[in-house]
Amino acid sequence: MKILILTQWYPPEPGLLMQELAQSLIGNGHQVTVLTGFPNYPSGKLYPGYRVQFLQREIIAGVPIIRVPLYPEHSRSGIKRAINYLSFAFSAALLGRWIAPKPDVLFVYHPPLTVGIPAYVLSRLWRVPFVYQIQDMWPETLSATGMLNNSKIIQIIGYFAKWVYKKATSICVISPGFNSNLIEKGVPEKKIHTISNWVDPEAYYIAEPDNSLAESLGLAKRFNVVFAGIIGAAQGLEVILEAAKLLREYNKIQFVLIGDGIALPELRKMAEAEHLKNVLFLGRYPQARMPGLYALADVLLVHLKDDPLFNITIPHKTLTYLASGKPILAAVAGDTAEVVKQAGAGITCQPSNPNALAEAVKRLYATRKTELQLMGRNGRKAAQTLYSREYLTAEIEAVLRRVEKQIV
Repeated sequence: MKILILTQWYPPEPGLLMQELAQSLIGNGHQVTVLTGFPNYPSGKLYPGYRVQFLQREIIAGVPIIRVPLYPEHSRSGIKRAINYLSFAFSAALLGRWIAPKPDVLFVYHPPLTVGIPAYVLSRLWRVPFVYQIQDMWPETLSATGMLNNSKIIQIIGYFAKWVYKKATSICVISPGFNSNLIEKGVPEKKIHTISNWVDPEAYYIAEPDNSLAESLGLAKRFNVVFAGIIGAAQGLEVILEAAKLLREYNKIQFVLIGDGIALPELRKMAEAEHLKNVLFLGRYPQARMPGLYALADVLLVHLKDDPLFNITIPHKTLTYLASGKPILAAVAGDTAEVVKQAGAGITCQPSNPNALAEAVKRLYATRKTELQLMGRNGRKAAQTLYSREYLTAEIEAVLRRVEKQIV
């Protein structure tokens, strides 16, 4: 098959899913091209070596990439964020037909929802089907993160989302909760495929702890509770600072935040104002460095705000945590908590609850090392079996093969 992956975000931006999917499909003999924007997520600033231009072609990790113009932006401004989304949508819709090879099928990565515009336009121009993969449920995520609170606009976006779902040939979702959400919105059940995200155990391997690195980063001889990933509104990481205040008397326990995002500057200010010596900000690191950092963690923390949407959301970091062979503290409800519990990879607690988080950390701090190691081994086993890249990308490939034969 000739496959075009349409995604606003792609490496070197965080997240390897689309790159790994492309590599797996190429490895199975398919011709794959990625149509994307210029890298600026999550800071909203262009990555070194890039500038916005009419067109850029490159090859990353063996995958052909075509980049089209967009407005770099990722602030709290809803208007600027909308311009960012729409600029890529219109660039891809207007230029895609002329600069990308005609595929047999489109695979479309959502968010943002606006990627549905070029998906539909290119699908009609080329008369090919498109498979729409939903990683984040719109419009619910806009209100859950506080990005948009205008009920009328949210309603309009909801209508647009239903239109995109109707036009898609097939839809892939990453959790049972997303599946149920779409059925409630009137999407035919036969059109929906629940295929979990995956993790590559070779990319997120178990590294040996580097004592000199631990010393240089301030992680040596501490019980490190590590959060790694995007630091935005959805994560609600203010709760970490509140829990840190409750744990001040525990000299060895510290929270370590690795990553970047729109909420980071405010969190730094809050930690400084409260004189929190048990919260450490390490900034953003490339994916290749993460196994070495995970090796210095005692516990890996995943947290999302207490919102109904996040009960059906499974952050990809949950799977990378599993692969890393460390115990997980899942301060979330719903589907993500079930992933951790079913794997026997850690413990859970209520989200957005500083007391619950502090108590859970104390519980893990008091747990025998052998039990923590067992949690880590259980997580690694789940990553290698239940969330195998080979198995789950093959399921997506099967969906693409089925829709390829459908007439648009």
